[in-house]
Amino acid sequence: MDEKNVTEVSRNTPSPIPAIENTEKRGKPWMYKTFKLGPVTIPAYATPQFQIVFVAMVCFLCPGMFNAVNGLGAAGQVSATDINNANTALNATFSAVGFFCGSICNRLGLRLTLGLGGFGYFFYVASILSYNHNQNAGFLIFAGALLGVCAGMLWSAQGAVMMSYPSEREKGRYISRFWAIFNFGGVIGALIPLGQNMHSTAGKVNDGTYIAFMILMAAGFVLACFLCDPKLVRRDDGTGIILMKNPSWKSEILGLLEVLKTDFYIIGLFPLFFASNWFYTYHFQDVNLPYFNLRTRSLNNVLYWGMQIIGAFLVGYLLDIGKLSRPMRAKCALAGLLILTMAIWGGGYAFQKQYTRESTLLDEDHVGYDFKDSKYIAGMFMYMFYGFYDAAWQVTAYWLMASLTNNSRKLACFAGFYKGIQSAGAAIASNIDARQVPFMTQFAINWGMLAGSVLIAAPIVIKYVRNTVPIEEDLKFSDETIADVVPENMVAEAMAKFTDLPTEVIRIILKDLLDRDNEWTQDSQLPGPTALADLMRTTKRMHEIGEGVLSDNWADSWDEDLPAKPYSWQDLLRKIDGGRSESCVQVGYAIMQMEKAYGCQDAAIDEQHA
Repeated sequence: MDEKNVTEVSRNTPSPIPAIENTEKRGKPWMYKTFKLGPVTIPAYATPQFQIVFVAMVCFLCPGMFNAVNGLGAAGQVSATDINNANTALNATFSAVGFFCGSICNRLGLRLTLGLGGFGYFFYVASILSYNHNQNAGFLIFAGALLGVCAGMLWSAQGAVMMSYPSEREKGRYISRFWAIFNFGGVIGALIPLGQNMHSTAGKVNDGTYIAFMILMAAGFVLACFLCDPKLVRRDDGTGIILMKNPSWKSEILGLLEVLKTDFYIIGLFPLFFASNWFYTYHFQDVNLPYFNLRTRSLNNVLYWGMQIIGAFLVGYLLDIGKLSRPMRAKCALAGLLILTMAIWGGGYAFQKQYTRESTLLDEDHVGYDFKDSKYIAGMFMYMFYGFYDAAWQVTAYWLMASLTNNSRKLACFAGFYKGIQSAGAAIASNIDARQVPFMTQFAINWGMLAGSVLIAAPIVIKYVRNTVPIEEDLKFSDETIADVVPENMVAEAMAKFTDLPTEVIRIILKDLLDRDNEWTQDSQLPGPTALADLMRTTKRMHEIGEGVLSDNWADSWDEDLPAKPYSWQDLLRKIDGGRSESCVQVGYAIMQMEKAYGCQDAAIDEQHA
């Protein structure tokens, strides 16, 4: 079809053809409306923008506050022994259950999984409040073990939302926004004890601090009940989230095994996962607790989580730089992590040589440094850099996982692997610290493990991170079809890009194909999720034929007596091998699938031929 004929078709079309909407999976109209709050535009409820911020708020109120409590050093207690044992129980159950929490999340649904996960944080802080009065270590350790199960559920749901909801070009920014909001919870949480203990040089937190944390955490797990059903979420381009429509316990357990079989390369990232929470024990129990007094530890927490916000935004936006291909950005990200590891932890080595366990925690007369002391400044900057490093590590790890697939079901499993394995590392780190090993030993383990895991991950990143993941590949791990997640107007745009035809012309073609009356042959194997790709390829072939660009293998099957251009698309289809070629059947099947999805029940293709 030449430019003249394209213009002619456009003139014969009085108005643009509306996109056919998939109303079957859409929610109520208000869910897709933006709201104005003064100069601020609030995204529609059933969009990735709103939902990721929503999940970030739940994490802001639950694990964000938990981080603030833990960041006090020994959760605000004088002795770290029982808190370390509780953390060991937490991370042990987290690692055991977390590995399978992706399957639990896919079966129970994101909303219920997120809510149950948030409750565990509330219960854990309640146990610390109880411990403040009765020193019941058994109850504290039980609460830690329960939190491990709940945390695994919450973080699997969170990971599925954060990594699968955004489009591929925006994943770094959305991950950074989540991490910033989540860690703002740590900042706010740290301000509470800072204000309450500003004029206290004691080593123990008062009851009011814990009660304030409990109230905020309760609000968090209640808020989780209002998360949108992922089936109703739509991106700006109209595409939906790829998930399992009809999950069962059997399908999700088998799905977990399938991920390990088809995506076996993820094992190469396990050392990266394992190291990602190991350093928390060192930061909180071996730097902040022994070196500073209570009010200074509270101030350090504000700075630590504040640097996480800065680090998350900076790294997240760098990961989405459009001028570089995604594989190149992945390589640069790993190189950047290695440089940060050597620079920041190199400075940490010089800092760690200034004190030992014997000179601080094991010395009854030891008093931690206050922020008014001259020696505070070096420790303050060291702790801030540790916070920045944590954000860079976590955002990069999530982005790397998100670059491997867009399937929500698979990413829930990846998130479960990530949190489960990192918690196994944290459990071991807590146990080692409870044995009162030298601080320098803990430091050396951290530094070596972090640098080594980056090097191990490099071959996986180089080989498996691609510019984009085809939708057909993402759909293989679900029971959805292209029609479930791709609107007709996007099909037209994709076909237009592929064929170099104007989008409006493609829309006319699609409308024409949907409306026409034609029978399709039934003697060929019909394709499954590759139907869209086949439809696009066939449209390109039809375009080439219409232009008279005949390849050798098509020339033999094409009649000599073609009508004068412009041809009708029906004629072209019928002419291709008498309407009996495999390509024609694929086109018919693709259109039939679109008809089913978009409710075009009166369209002409006879279902019995499929």
